Amino acid sequence: MRKKDENLRSTLLDLSREIADTEGIGAINIRSIAQKAGVATGTVYNYFANKDEILLALTEEYWKQTLHDMEMKITADSFCEQLQQVFDFLKEQIKQSAGKLMNSLGNIETLGQARMASMQSTLEASFIRRMEKDNNIRSDLWNETFTKEQFVRFIMMNIIMLLRRGVPDIDFFIVIIKRIIY
Repeated sequence: MRKKDENLRSTLLDLSREIADTEGIGAINIRSIAQKAGVATGTVYNYFANKDEILLALTEEYWKQTLHDMEMKITADSFCEQLQQVFDFLKEQIKQSAGKLMNSLGNIETLGQARMASMQSTLEASFIRRMEKDNNIRSDLWNETFTKEQFVRFIMMNIIMLLRRGVPDIDFFIVIIKRIIY
């Protein structure tokens, strides 16, 4: 079996993203990607079994980049201010390309959610790091029944739910978090 060329895979994804940006996600198909890449459709199939796999790869790549960008943009001092910034940042990303990509995963939503679990883990680890840097958080808060990891999972579940519902702000949620940790 011939080894796959990661540069070609990357090019195919770049072309897919270009098609999505210029013509819409619905315009992505194996034939149009192959045509833009100047390769046979069978070559595209060597890298992606179908359109759903391409959309999943685009979504995963998009979220990796989004999490990287978010790390640079979240600069508030307190953990709760950072949560607000994270929510606002993610809400904007979902309003743009991310929401369209995620909604396009209809046929493979379960697989998409499984792959996105690693993104959630990355975000959870970031939240823990951010909490540890906030010296105003009560030092007596954590124990074996109330851990940072459990608390961060609670935060993540709520932020995801609030983002899915499209709420305009998380002011009340932030008040709850403040009352718990400060």
